[in-house]
Amino acid sequence: MSHPPAPRTVGQLKASGYKPSSVKDELRRNTIAKLRAGEALFPHLVGYEETVIPQIIHGILSRHDMLFLGLRGQAKTRILRMLPDLLDEWIPILAGCEIPDDPIAPRLNAARRIVSEQGDDAPVEWVHRSSRYHEKLATPDVTIADLIGEIDLVRHAQGKYLSDESTMHFGLIPRTNRGIFAINELPDLAPKIQVGLFNVLEERDVQIRGYPVRLELDLCLVFSANPEDYTNRGRIVTPLKDRIGSVIRTHYPHNIKQAIEITRQNAWLHRDSGVTVEVPVFMHEILEQFVRLARSSPHINQASGVSVRCSIANVETLVSSAERRGITLRENRVVARVDDLTFITASSRGKIELMLAEGENAEDKLIQSLIGEAVKAAFDRHADVEDYDELIQQFKGGLTLQIGDDVPTATQAENYALVKGLKPAAIKLAGKLGMPDDDAPSWVSAGQFLLEALYVNNRLSKVTAPGKTFFKK
Repeated sequence: MSHPPAPRTVGQLKASGYKPSSVKDELRRNTIAKLRAGEALFPHLVGYEETVIPQIIHGILSRHDMLFLGLRGQAKTRILRMLPDLLDEWIPILAGCEIPDDPIAPRLNAARRIVSEQGDDAPVEWVHRSSRYHEKLATPDVTIADLIGEIDLVRHAQGKYLSDESTMHFGLIPRTNRGIFAINELPDLAPKIQVGLFNVLEERDVQIRGYPVRLELDLCLVFSANPEDYTNRGRIVTPLKDRIGSVIRTHYPHNIKQAIEITRQNAWLHRDSGVTVEVPVFMHEILEQFVRLARSSPHINQASGVSVRCSIANVETLVSSAERRGITLRENRVVARVDDLTFITASSRGKIELMLAEGENAEDKLIQSLIGEAVKAAFDRHADVEDYDELIQQFKGGLTLQIGDDVPTATQAENYALVKGLKPAAIKLAGKLGMPDDDAPSWVSAGQFLLEALYVNNRLSKVTAPGKTFFKK
């Protein structure tokens, strides 16, 4: 953060060449500058480059208030919180005012009074853009007083008129003057409160208890919402939506590569326990495929959606399972394996909403079923189970192979050697998966992927016990 500019009075500010600008003009000016310079307006926002970001740019260039409409976990709040980066780093405000106002072109009576009385000697303060964004989560108990304000009866008793802005105790929206105000989950706001936003959006004035109070607010209002058919949610009243300039639809990642990048950006993958955990790309693919299958499953309420947070929580649980194994087995470096997927049930619960209650543990059973389908789909991208018939034959004589999340890597490598052709197949598959084929933890992980793929394709059977898994024909 740089230091604020030097001017400390209205006179000094005028001499500096400062020119007043509305918030929306400011956003527009800085957006144009970034576009001309080829700078990214929303760095690290993956998957929206050709869809959502152009809509945001058009909304800003049009000086619109904006509504971001989409299912949970589609980065709506993250986008809202990135908008202040498009503001000027510092702006001047008139010191001594309850509501921030421009020192050169004040809009509010209190600020005009100060300038009228003190002239060029009126003091100026500088506000950083990080302080010009305020956000409110909409809940049914939010009131007009919270957002806009209320009559201060003490001030009224002192002889001030109700229509005078000085009788008001201001809410969040007026206090965000000269900034960006965001309301998250707009449909949760009671309809009568949404109606109270009409004048703020259209006329930039407010009414308190039937008294018109003229506040020429300079704001950019932005909102987020889930689609109106979202279960147990309210709806955005039509006249309010009509007054919002741009309604921007968000979406989930279009492909697995984008989804993996988003997950890696947001998940806590690098731990401080002294155990180095590596997550192979194919494990990321399984987790993202699991979420994609959940988003199309008829057993899951698709109006609710399956958040990107499900992928983030699952990969963190996967890393934690591998980390625990490294700690308990005293292995300083571990590679995440398919048996670590057993534990993502805990991090998936609550992030998927079943259409119907289908008996005890229905949610857990569905999660495990989707994991199996995800393993099958991920394996099919890299190899063909039909190529492993000779390996499958090794299990026909009653051979049982033990693996598991509590089995050390060295022990698993030894057990692979007991099955003719398994070790070479695991090493070859590791190479196909882009893993070092001369590294035991890597090809042991690849081998587990192979065995699980054979199981979900009904080529092998599997018996599980705590910490251990047994494959047989």
